[in-house]
Amino acid sequence: MQYKGYTLPHKFFADFVAFASVIVEVKAQEGIADIQYSQLLNYLRVSRCKVGLVINFGEDSLKIKRVVL
Repeated sequence: MQYKGYTLPHKFFADFVAFASVIVEVKAQEGIADIQYSQLLNYLRVSRCKVGLVINFGEDSLKIKRVVL
């Protein structure tokens, strides 16, 4: 995988890629930490997708956060 001219030694694995342009990251934990958003932003940069969703099933109600690169 290439990023800004560098070969990355590992691959990323998004939970879902919808319509070949939206990355969906699914979580089942209480609250979403900043590290989760950073991970999604990294996925967006590497894949060149523009939109990502963090979906969290771990709280009392479903939480969805849209992230745009």
